[in-house]
Amino acid sequence: MGVEMGGKGSMIAGAVLILLGIGAFLVEGVGYVTEDEVLDVGPIEVTAEREETVGVPPWVGGVLIGAGAVLLVVGFAGSGRKAS
Repeated sequence: MGVEMGGKGSMIAGAVLILLGIGAFLVEGVGYVTEDEVLDVGPIEVTAEREETVGVPPWVGGVLIGAGAVLLVVGFAGSGRKAS
């Protein structure tokens, strides 16, 4: 009794990975805001918000699309087999 590759699970996972890969190509990066304490004198506190972005390298999108394509092929190949 082993785990079989193929079928709907692989096709769904492949499609999701391809969509994530396309999204990685389209999105320039993930932005977030940090809050830094600039001045703290007694009860007076001054903070500054700074927006930063973490870039997503293009190769990440390529790897996701490639892995998704492999899973789609495996899923299509496995869906033609009959269970015994």
